[in-house]
Amino acid sequence: MLQQTRVAAVIEHYHEFLRRFPTVEKLAAAREASVLAAWSGLGYYRRARMLHAAAKLIVRAHGGGFPPTEKGLRALPGIGRYTAAAIASIVFDQQVAVLDGNVERVLQRVLGKHLVTEELWAAANDLLDERRPGDFNQAVMELGAVVCTPRAPLCLTCPVLELCATRGELPAREKPVPQQKREIHCALNYRDGDGRERTVFLVQRARDASLMAGMWELPELAHRNGAASPLFTLRHSITVTDYTVRVWRVTNPLGAGGKWIAVEKLPKVALTGLARKILRKADLL
Repeated sequence: MLQQTRVAAVIEHYHEFLRRFPTVEKLAAAREASVLAAWSGLGYYRRARMLHAAAKLIVRAHGGGFPPTEKGLRALPGIGRYTAAAIASIVFDQQVAVLDGNVERVLQRVLGKHLVTEELWAAANDLLDERRPGDFNQAVMELGAVVCTPRAPLCLTCPVLELCATRGELPAREKPVPQQKREIHCALNYRDGDGRERTVFLVQRARDASLMAGMWELPELAHRNGAASPLFTLRHSITVTDYTVRVWRVTNPLGAGGKWIAVEKLPKVALTGLARKILRKADLL
């Protein structure tokens, strides 16, 4: 969950995920839709699918136990070099260094030069404390997250200040990608009252879609609705795009492949992060 997502955004999802799937066996036995529903709001849904696939393989091929080596861990779906190194060192005390964005920044500032990926991995392994590799890896990651921050690093409080060649002044090699801005319009259509079950109309993304495949969302309007003003407007960001989202109240179903879903069932539906945000704003979730 913490890959490409801020800690503050993860905590609530983490506790709810463990409540739903307290063991690897429970996760392996769950439907993919249930896993995606628990993941909804964190984005990068391929991570959830790979986590689910890894749980199934762990139960089927490893009797419910995780492989104890970096090589064995990297054979699991969705586990790359960094994640395998983190699990191997922290859980199994394997002598292998980690390299994430925080560690990379610390290393380049301490060494005073920009390094390519393999040079960074080599540097991390050279510095690794072989007696306590898990603690060392967590310490360096925390150092980068809390002290050696991307902007305005807290050099005067840094425990490795005397070893640092740059004191946080290593010039950036690449300019950050500017945020793009886009406006979209979404159709909110719900039914309630008159003794009927309260429902909302949603559409499902294609199973082979490149982004958020199979997830449920509100239909998108190609242009502004005929109403004088939207029901409400909110902001939503995905990677390098900032969206202004205008939500319009409509009374006719829109969108192919859509269906009416009971409001009480929404917490178990695999919703996109934007759909979840809109439904919460509309007091439907």
